[in-house]
Amino acid sequence: MPTGGSIESVWISGRRYGVAADAESNRKLGGFENEVEANGDGSTRLVKTRVPWLLDGLALSIDDILGDLEYLQELADTNEFFTVVIVYASGSRYTGRGQITGEVQVSSKNTIATITLQGTGDLTQL
Repeated sequence: MPTGGSIESVWISGRRYGVAADAESNRKLGGFENEVEANGDGSTRLVKTRVPWLLDGLALSIDDILGDLEYLQELADTNEFFTVVIVYASGSRYTGRGQITGEVQVSSKNTIATITLQGTGDLTQL
């Protein structure tokens, strides 16, 4: 039986972050997106475009005393991909090599940073 629910935690380059229990995130494994295009004679052709994996809407708990936001910004400032492991309430785990895309900022009210991760290759289940 499929089980949905919260992301329990995410490990970003070896550092564990708790994730807001009510956060809704989207996961894309990477691979190919397909289009079918028409030819003038009525036949068609398949166009495959490789796309990176994606995890968006990831609402991370940020502790200023531990320097959580600074750590994320330091990673975003690098030119390297790093290891990401996502742990779901179902017990499933996914991993990939990725980077933070978009803004890195934290809400002062709820101490949550909502980020997007994208990566090279595919996001794979452990």
